[in-house]
Parts: sequence; structure tokens; C-alpha cells
Amino acid sequence: MEALIRLARLDDIAAIFAIRTGVVENHLSMAELEQMGITPAAIAEAIEAGPCAWVAEVSGVPVGFSMVDDEEACLFAAFVLPEYEGQGLGRCLIAAAEQQLFQRHARIWLETAADSRACAVYRRLGWQVVEQLAQGDVRLEKVRC
Repeated sequence: MEALIRLARLDDIAAIFAIRTGVVENHLSMAELEQMGITPAAIAEAIEAGPCAWVAEVSGVPVGFSMVDDEEACLFAAFVLPEYEGQGLGRCLIAAAEQQLFQRHARIWLETAADSRACAVYRRLGWQVVEQLAQGDVRLEKVRC
């Protein structure tokens, strides 16, 4: 498997949405994403504003991505297509996001479902649960070493 983690480009937007709507855990449809303000135009604006998104490619095909809100010190997306899970791509995408956030922040955060596989991955990567949120979610934080 030839894998590459790289900064996202504008021509990745369709693939980012295909990945985001193609996951099983924490699945959202295009309509649900749009209701949250997550649109192709919003993602394009974020990508143009600065390094905030990374794509995992396998043999030149995007199969995962991560995104941050650098102003808020937040890792808000890390998704890999189900058929590519378990190959370390998620860890690499999270590492790229963390590296970007730790350039400006000593403490970074994210929110996810407490009983999700994602939460277990983040905890294995050194993230700590700091708050129980509504509807079974948790806030996790990680401190720069």
C-alpha cells in the first residue's frame, strides 16, 4: 500500500465530502452537514485561509482527511473510509493536525462520543477526557510535550 499524508487542496473538496458521508461511525449526510454550515464553499474558504486540512491518499486516491480550527485550537474532523481503517492512516492524519495546532497552542481539544471507537483511538494517542458533555459526548484535551 502506497500511502501519503498531504495538505488538502481545493480539488480535494469533493473527496472530503465523499469520505465524510462514507463513514459508518458518526455518519452525517450532505443535508445534515449543510445544516451545520459545513458546505463545499465553507471548506474551500478554510483551505484557502491556511493549513487546516490534510488528506490521506492510497495509490493517489483520497481515503481519509483531518481538519482543524487553528484559531480555536480544535481538531474537529478525522475520518477514514471504512475499507481503509486499521492501517494507521487515522493516526497519521491526527498527528498532522496535532502538529499544526501545537505550533500555536499549548493545549488542544476535540469533542466526540464517549463510547465511540474514535474516542478510544484518541485516548491511545494521549488525549485525556476532561469533561462529560450532553448526549454522551466528551471533551478531550492534549497538552504539548
